[in-house]
Amino acid sequence: MEKYKKIIISSLVVGLSSLLYIDFYVKNFKFSFAGVMFPLLLFMYDEFNPIIFGILSGFSLVLFRVVFYGVLQGAIAETFLYSMPENIFYIIYGILFFNFKRKFQPITHNKMFIIAALSDTFSNVIEIYIRIGRYLFTKDYEIIKVLFFVGLLRAGLVWLLIMGYKYYRLFLIKEEHDKRYKNLLRLTSQLKTEVYWMEKNMAYIEKVMSNAYELFSNIREDKNKECWSDMALEIAKDVHEIKKEYGLVVMGIEEIMADRLDNTGMYFSELMAILKETLKRDIKKQEKDIVIRYEIGRNFYTEKHYYLMSILRNIVMNAIDSIENKGNILVSHTVENNNHQFTITDDGCGISDEDLPHIFSPGYSTKIDYNTGQINRGLGLTLIEKLLQVHLKGSIQVESKVGKGSTFIISIPVKELEGINE
Repeated sequence: MEKYKKIIISSLVVGLSSLLYIDFYVKNFKFSFAGVMFPLLLFMYDEFNPIIFGILSGFSLVLFRVVFYGVLQGAIAETFLYSMPENIFYIIYGILFFNFKRKFQPITHNKMFIIAALSDTFSNVIEIYIRIGRYLFTKDYEIIKVLFFVGLLRAGLVWLLIMGYKYYRLFLIKEEHDKRYKNLLRLTSQLKTEVYWMEKNMAYIEKVMSNAYELFSNIREDKNKECWSDMALEIAKDVHEIKKEYGLVVMGIEEIMADRLDNTGMYFSELMAILKETLKRDIKKQEKDIVIRYEIGRNFYTEKHYYLMSILRNIVMNAIDSIENKGNILVSHTVENNNHQFTITDDGCGISDEDLPHIFSPGYSTKIDYNTGQINRGLGLTLIEKLLQVHLKGSIQVESKVGKGSTFIISIPVKELEGINE
């Protein structure tokens, strides 16, 4: 229950920061630093429900006020009553923020300044009205003017802290990218050694193919019978050597992947940023006019990003290949019934009813280059299905119509991607 733990801890931070305050001339009314922390945390943790966070933060504020002032001063009941209107402040703030968030997505730092200023001012007006009633609107609206000024001031502080937070995150991301790039260089250099051995084995394979064809010709023409057994034995020996060499290559690659590969996790938003950039390059390389739209649900952290990236990229690349020159692709993500659901829809050539049952079969492919005679090896969807079943306990469904396009629906349990139960 990591998400709920995070929202509770954050609400306690708001409550604790309410102990830093400045008194206002309305009795028991205080301008506290909690009014800055509350919107800042809502910006940092987009997955928080603002209304629930507002209720928890208001409760936390009352709790800290009662403990630190009521108990110490021997006025628990009085402190509780005087703090309750401020509890209302955070509930109203949460409701306002919830509505702003629905209408003005995405929330940028500049939008946040306006939202914080308006929400802070209106919530303070409600709180003061609860405390002093209609007297709020006397004296040339002096109190409201002060509340608006304070709202702007605290919104300005929120804006500055958000900018600082963004620059700090950029610094951390750059540092992490540098680390991964160095790791990738080491990984590539070691893989090149293994590729050398694979290329060396190509000579063995050519030799086996040549000997096998010669044996086939001799058997078909019924000649050199005395050499058949020797040739068959030589082919078997060469195949055995190739098997040993490739066994060593596989072992070497597995060791590299285990020792060097960065297995730390990443956020889904970071993964999608990388995917968008690579797909943009692939589309440009193929000289196609394809627009990819992304509808991304809530952000989450996963340590299985390699599998997820392989699955999404492979399917989107298939969608790109299915579009001849110009078209559209939609990549969407939602969380439903404790499952992450990824849907990739294209308006490409589609898959026929005859081909549809076989697309996950090894070696099956409908992608043939009639100019070169080359055929796609047809392992992409087979590997995707295996990755989903074995490593992510997920599933994949396909809907397609010739001339209309295809839709791939991938479902992966939340606990498999995030390592938690929701």
